[in-house]
Amino acid sequence: MFGLKAKRHFMRELEITPPAREMSRHGIALVACVKNEASYIEEWARFHKAVGIRHFHLYDDDSTDGTLDVLQRVLGSQELTVVPWKMRMRDQESGELLNGQTIAFAHAILNFGARYDRMAFIDVDEFLLPKKGRTLQEALKGAGGFPNISLPWHMFGHSGHVSRPAGPVCLNYTMRVSDPLQQHLDASNFKCIVDPAEVTRVSVHHFETRSYGDKTANDAGTAVTKRKRKAAEHYSAEFIQLNHYYAKSVQELKEKTERGWSYDGSAEKYQNKVASTIKYIEENVVEDRSMLEFVEKNGIQLSS
Repeated sequence: MFGLKAKRHFMRELEITPPAREMSRHGIALVACVKNEASYIEEWARFHKAVGIRHFHLYDDDSTDGTLDVLQRVLGSQELTVVPWKMRMRDQESGELLNGQTIAFAHAILNFGARYDRMAFIDVDEFLLPKKGRTLQEALKGAGGFPNISLPWHMFGHSGHVSRPAGPVCLNYTMRVSDPLQQHLDASNFKCIVDPAEVTRVSVHHFETRSYGDKTANDAGTAVTKRKRKAAEHYSAEFIQLNHYYAKSVQELKEKTERGWSYDGSAEKYQNKVASTIKYIEENVVEDRSMLEFVEKNGIQLSS
């Protein structure tokens, strides 16, 4: 079961009763919301399959561009679950748009979470890069079994591309924001990997557990409260790095902004947020070739 937690932003958090562990549970599942991602999703699925994701639970917001065809070509039936997810609901009293991504994450934990040791909650422009070990299972050992791991965004900008370059996204973009924990509101955040059988509160960027409350660990196992996640001394990407290919080329960012975000109620607010974020990233970049080196070293095939 789950319940609403009303705060300043309506229903950004959900309280749930954790699912009971299945005796045979194992592996890592990946959960994401998708809509018309056929142009990019093959490399995303291939990469995460290559680094050990056992199963993909994808919440599809009425894709019409062949996204599901691509996924079914890359992933076997035992690796993919697609949930139809048209989420356009508002609270009757306040008129606030409900956060469909938060609801999807809670649904995934409650309905599928008992099967897995861990669930990772990301978007399809985000890649979980093992920094130690060949797989995410190996890299997760750095966290020492903590049930709630927060990984900071490493936000990548245009990397000099005006139009879409040929080849995989994760190999074409090597310039990212220099400080992942800087205080720009929309260029600094986290995504999480959790033990689903421990989760009591769900949101897009933060989870709570029954054993540790709002404490969350970095990839090296150092745990702090939610408020202290952005402290400089808490930063780590020693074992796992979350690469967020936010902008892609100038033209692709323009198209992304014009499409809007499925779960944002205001197009103008979303456009202003994107413009502010990319401006900050582009003014504060460093080169990061860790993804290229990992893919080359391990011979990962990102396209058919």
